[in-house]
Amino acid sequence: MIHVKIDRPIGYTDLTHHVPYPINYGFIPGVIGGDGELQDVYIISNFITQPISVFEGKVIAIIHREDDVEEKWVATTPEEMFTKKQIKDRVNFMEQYFNSNLKLESMKTD
Repeated sequence: MIHVKIDRPIGYTDLTHHVPYPINYGFIPGVIGGDGELQDVYIISNFITQPISVFEGKVIAIIHREDDVEEKWVATTPEEMFTKKQIKDRVNFMEQYFNSNLKLESMKTD
């Protein structure tokens, strides 16, 4: 489980590409990403349809940007699962501007 602080909630408009965020997006306090900044996380969920300020959930995928120095994590609620295509569709609003590869994270079952 990860704890995410949301700094780009649903409806936020990206300043570079002028694209509104259809999902919540944030960072993990204390975890540094490849760009030297806090690790970024897309939040996808069928249950969360409004802007939120914090999120706790599981990482289900890692997006590696070939033309950037960082990775983006994708997280969802513990009870939800998404296919690779569903994840790509949800993050395409921003990832369309990058040469990205998505890797599903294997889930441990206890």
